[in-house]
Amino acid sequence: MPEHETTPAKRLPVKRPRAGMPTQDAKARGRNFNEVALGYGEELAVGEAERCLECKKPVCQEGCPVEVRIPEFLGKIRDRDFRGAYETVKSTNSLPAVCGRVCPQETQCEIKCVLGKKAEPVAIGRLERFVSDWAMGQSQDKPARIKPNGKKVAIVGSGPAGLTCAGDLAKKGYKVTIFEALHAPGGVLIYGIPEFRLPKQIVAEEVGNLEALGVEVICDVVVGRTITVDELFQQGYDALFLGTGAGLPMFMNIPGETLNGVYSANEFLTRTNLMKAYLFPEWDTPIKVGERVAVIGAGNVAMDSVRCAFRLGAKEAAIVYRRSEAEMPARHEELEHAKEEGIVFHTLTAPVRVLGNADGWVTGLECIKMELGEPDDSGRRRPIPIKGSEFTLNVDTVVMALGTSPNPLVSQTTPGLDVDKHGCLVVRDEDGLTTRDLVWAAGDAVTGAATVILAMGGGKKAATAIDKVLQGAK
Repeated sequence: MPEHETTPAKRLPVKRPRAGMPTQDAKARGRNFNEVALGYGEELAVGEAERCLECKKPVCQEGCPVEVRIPEFLGKIRDRDFRGAYETVKSTNSLPAVCGRVCPQETQCEIKCVLGKKAEPVAIGRLERFVSDWAMGQSQDKPARIKPNGKKVAIVGSGPAGLTCAGDLAKKGYKVTIFEALHAPGGVLIYGIPEFRLPKQIVAEEVGNLEALGVEVICDVVVGRTITVDELFQQGYDALFLGTGAGLPMFMNIPGETLNGVYSANEFLTRTNLMKAYLFPEWDTPIKVGERVAVIGAGNVAMDSVRCAFRLGAKEAAIVYRRSEAEMPARHEELEHAKEEGIVFHTLTAPVRVLGNADGWVTGLECIKMELGEPDDSGRRRPIPIKGSEFTLNVDTVVMALGTSPNPLVSQTTPGLDVDKHGCLVVRDEDGLTTRDLVWAAGDAVTGAATVILAMGGGKKAATAIDKVLQGAK
């Protein structure tokens, strides 16, 4: 270092509480589909970034599946270099505005934040959202397209895994084409997550950024039906990536599940979100929601479903869950938002039969109370029925939010593509290479239903592996 230069003094962390997220008023938002969380302004963001301890060993990065350089982008926010902060995040994360809204940072990067040992961790996710929203509000030049390297890759599915893989490959010069079965790109981001948590325009902006890099998106193509994996190879693609998700709903197999008024969460959320039933009659996709709705389950999908039902006009929308609140897998923030909005919770309650009338419509839900015993294989205490505690909930709509499994269409039409006993694609290594040469996979199609960020991490690893194999094949 030249003699006239000096090392800048290390900034001490500001000892203040974690900055709260501004939100819509609970009573008002419970009846509209506008985004609940309003985001940080510049001053809140800078103040929160100043709380970072600037650890010499940034363990927070170890918890990020897409390897965001967290202390670096926080430092740039602190210095009010918002564009630099965004570019830092964007260099490894193809969907920062999405991740800033729906990634469970509390169990990923934030849980490793050293500050969290004695206080609240830095709000990394909220700051990621801030820089992404800031960038979207600025005029930006379109990203320069990379010089083509002469190779083509097909991506099946435009969910978080597929979009991430596509973005990383496009940056390396590949001609990337995404094939999407539905009529709009985004996968679970657009059909599964409600407008009030992830606005469709945000997803459209992120997809537009990838298209500006040269990624082609072709919708209404069902790989395995419209075209097969083998036919894609015959069209000249050098490699394939499968990000087909887990869209096959699960049911309880109890009496009455086939009655009118019983939905899978997949159907309920797809009709509400992607097909915009919440805008009926402006949009021509109606969805019947009765006065009283019961949603079975307590994960994030269940919370999304019950909050949508309330917004669609139900007088009462309730969660029915066989364990206690302590065992609920939903994000704490989503659970608290649901409570604030007036959602009813029937915990330690299990459905045993859906009741209906002579016309085949739901009229009630017969349930039994539960108590918790010893932990089961999941590590949570096993729910045990209490004899003689049966009762009936007066409902006219039931939504089953019990999880999903991969659709078998691609595996059944692709020779050499193996699946496990759960229907998930078998991969040979952590990079996602399937049992079929030159075909990679990641996300829910491999893991079963999981998180957006884990799917993105898998897509990122697959892109690196595809590049390594194809460049070695020159």
